[in-house]
Amino acid sequence: MLPSDQPQHETRWIINSSAQHKAAAAQQGPVTIAIVTVSDTRTPDTDENAAYLREQITAAGHQVAAYRLIKDEVDQVAGVLDELAGGETRIILFNGGTGIAPRDRTFDALSRKLEKTLPGFGELFRMLSYEQVGSAAMLSRATAGVYQNTAIISTPGSPAAVRLAWEKLIAPELHHLAWEVVR
Repeated sequence: MLPSDQPQHETRWIINSSAQHKAAAAQQGPVTIAIVTVSDTRTPDTDENAAYLREQITAAGHQVAAYRLIKDEVDQVAGVLDELAGGETRIILFNGGTGIAPRDRTFDALSRKLEKTLPGFGELFRMLSYEQVGSAAMLSRATAGVYQNTAIISTPGSPAAVRLAWEKLIAPELHHLAWEVVR
């Protein structure tokens, strides 16, 4: 049933439920977030994605609980996921390694471990990305899900992609997402 086909009272319930969840989530205080850059070429000094995310996270009143810069190796991605998930960090933001080149392995490592997937994140990201880069958006394996009561979000490593994901998808749902994985 499409939203326009729903009886008006059902539509109000969906909107009220979402608004209620977001209001309850906002009461939980700052969200602890880890940033993981997956790159074979970046250094801490040249990691503009981490700098941007750190700035956005702290400006919104949240806390950067950890930062890691790792190579695009399945064992490193899986290892940092195991290290950071399940503790006090509510959300882990991975950037890099989501394409289809032979060295792009982030999706492969994460998809093996996610206990629940959020297909809507990747779908929405690719839709929004299509507006910026055209049909090349289909090459992205951006994904999200839950692992050990921690929300996992993985985006391409381009600064434009990180900004798009943060501004259009992550920031608007940050409290709600962090709350949902532990309520």
